[in-house]
Amino acid sequence: MIVDCAVYVNGQRQPGELDLHSALQVAQEGPDRFVWLGLHEPTDAEFAMTAEELKLHELAVEDAVHAHQRPKLEIYDGMLFVVAKTARYDDPSESVEFAEIQILAGHGFVITVRHGTASPLTQVRRTMECDPERCAQGPLAVVHAILDQVVDDYFPVLDGLDNDIVESEEEVFSGDRLNPAPRIYKLKRQVLNLFRCIEPLLDAVTALRNGQHPFEGTDLGHYFRDVEDHLHKAALRASSQREMLSDALNVNLAQITVQQNDDMRKISGWAAIAAVPAMFAGIWGMNFRHMPELNQTWGYPLAVLLIMGTCYFVYSLLRQRGWL
Repeated sequence: MIVDCAVYVNGQRQPGELDLHSALQVAQEGPDRFVWLGLHEPTDAEFAMTAEELKLHELAVEDAVHAHQRPKLEIYDGMLFVVAKTARYDDPSESVEFAEIQILAGHGFVITVRHGTASPLTQVRRTMECDPERCAQGPLAVVHAILDQVVDDYFPVLDGLDNDIVESEEEVFSGDRLNPAPRIYKLKRQVLNLFRCIEPLLDAVTALRNGQHPFEGTDLGHYFRDVEDHLHKAALRASSQREMLSDALNVNLAQITVQQNDDMRKISGWAAIAAVPAMFAGIWGMNFRHMPELNQTWGYPLAVLLIMGTCYFVYSLLRQRGWL
């Protein structure tokens, strides 16, 4: 559906509500104006009208309607097509919600197609409208503002993952018998998915910084350089998080192995102690007629003391060696 459709002249939003056809007619009246159309999960039929009005390339149309595209930058017949993945962190479930934004920008128009709920563009539009000088730089400035917002939204996600990683590391070294491996593995998958959003987008932003776009005479390389720096920082943090989680998994596995070995030693130690009375009972349980202890009044107390003394000796020996 159409979220917003507006015409901007010299960076100023024109009053009134216009349909796409009327907005495009106004935008084509001069180089100092453009139309910004915002769509959210349009159907094939809804986007076909837009594609027909703007004569969009069929490959760009196909990618824009169908989500799950890899972050990328492509140029079709003087039109810029950018795909970016957005992310939002949900703390209660410790999960990252991913969505997608496609940007189609050409001379006189910008189309944003959102799939999912992460990173709404309402605030981006308001920010641009509050800065007419920046908005007057045209569609490429809108592309920059959107990508800047997408990249800025990565950092709260990274902060949330950092907190969960610290908590999972504390669980690993807490000494509790709980196994944090499922939580660590889930976090690792979330970080990996986030990294897959950041890394390919970095190539697209670098290309825009180098001027690979159809907007001649519009130099926003220093703006895109700032976004590129932020993406580098986000990619570095995501890589560090992956390494920390891998280390946490390895340490957790090592601790489980040590705990199992310790448990086996304790079981073996107590089994050795239990074998002592079994051994003496086996000796005195033999059915021989002439056993000197059987007819003595001190035989039973001696047997009990001998069993207890031997058990205590074995226990002390195992205790000194750390088995119990």
